[in-house]
Amino acid sequence: MFRVGIGQDSHRFSQDKFKKLVLGGFEINDEPGFDANSDGDVIIHSVCNALESAIGNKSFSVYADEMCKNGVTDSKKYLEIALEHIAEKGYGISNIAISLECKKPKILPIHENIVNSLASVLNIEAEKIGFTATTGEELTSFGKGLGVQSIAIVSLVKK
Repeated sequence: MFRVGIGQDSHRFSQDKFKKLVLGGFEINDEPGFDANSDGDVIIHSVCNALESAIGNKSFSVYADEMCKNGVTDSKKYLEIALEHIAEKGYGISNIAISLECKKPKILPIHENIVNSLASVLNIEAEKIGFTATTGEELTSFGKGLGVQSIAIVSLVKK
């Protein structure tokens, strides 16, 4: 038995020069962070939404917003809860596909860092993560460099 879920998240870049950019749990230097209450990690946020949708739950914001108000801004903490939810239902991750749309940062030089970071956070093999990126020919605000959009699809299998 298997389940499939899809999730999306996007954030614009912040003007706050002290906010760090985080993608898939990996901190990227020399790039602006996101305009968000949390670290704004769009990859982890889209994965959380995909995991929750796969088991028929509401958006991860149901618990993340309250956690953020209480000072928990590390998106990896939100992911821990989503992983608990799928485990409670008896599922594990079969694979994840992630697609980013952005002009910056340049993804190819940091691709493996992001995949390895995300694999570590999810406690799965990196080979189970498909990760692509596009500028979308600069047709949207993400392709023009104003922010980043992430779409994630997950496949879960009964343990």
